[in-house]
Amino acid sequence: MSPQTLAALLHFYAESGVAELCDDAAIDRFEQSAMIAQLRAKPPVQVESRAAAPVATQPQTAPKPTLAAAGAGQRIAAQPLAPTPQASQLTIPGEAAFENARNLAASANSIPELRAALNSFTGCNLRHSAKTLVFADGNPEADVMFIGEAPDRDEDLQGTPFVGRAGQLLDRMLGAIGLDRDSAYLSTLIPWRPPGNRTPAPHEIALCRPFIERHIILAAPKVVVILGNVSSKSLLGTDKGILSLRGTWMDYKAGDALIPALPTLPPSYLLRNPAQKRLAWADLLSLQERLEHLKAD
Repeated sequence: MSPQTLAALLHFYAESGVAELCDDAAIDRFEQSAMIAQLRAKPPVQVESRAAAPVATQPQTAPKPTLAAAGAGQRIAAQPLAPTPQASQLTIPGEAAFENARNLAASANSIPELRAALNSFTGCNLRHSAKTLVFADGNPEADVMFIGEAPDRDEDLQGTPFVGRAGQLLDRMLGAIGLDRDSAYLSTLIPWRPPGNRTPAPHEIALCRPFIERHIILAAPKVVVILGNVSSKSLLGTDKGILSLRGTWMDYKAGDALIPALPTLPPSYLLRNPAQKRLAWADLLSLQERLEHLKAD
């Protein structure tokens, strides 16, 4: 493999979300499958009993975890294909984790306090796989607040939202209507990067939502721009997709206040679908007009 080909492959891995190597050597899955087949083909082991004749033991099967057990916050171990030193585990949060998230968010009386509360929250599994907490960037006293979905690889490494290719596009979009990071406030619904940039799970969204809701109340923007499908559905309480919602002004309830909210297409989507930039441009013009009216008032 030439250096140029290797560099292109590594770049592809990085863009796909691969940040680390799991093992020093490749694993031969065919050899593992053959070993498992041999183990299954062996006859039952005969054990001697002092009180009775030898009896063939039957292989025991571990009981499957129930949904009730998962809801109680128990740890469910994934069954490995072959013997491994440790089985990977998935923590299913119980109600205590959701209650803790709500209490921590509500206890914050300023944006720095909210960041400290979020940094101390350990109930979301995403924080254990992410490198950094991605909280916010820009001017917290700005009239407009942009809320994305979740950090990507570049944002996870730097601890700042919208700093990768999507962030560079967002900066150009802001500049096109006379905004920048000194006149806008940027944050995300999920403050930790989901592994491989996957879509956040419903319980991850529910755990993080109290923090972004409190964030909006504390920042008190005059306008909220919600970027993407997951963020729009979560914050606006709708089942409609972003292509149906975008460009339509809605009311977001922040405590006792109603804030004009504009759902629109996220920069990451526009990088994959450049033809849709015309829709985003129409939304930006609508945002510019709304901000000008607010200044006039």
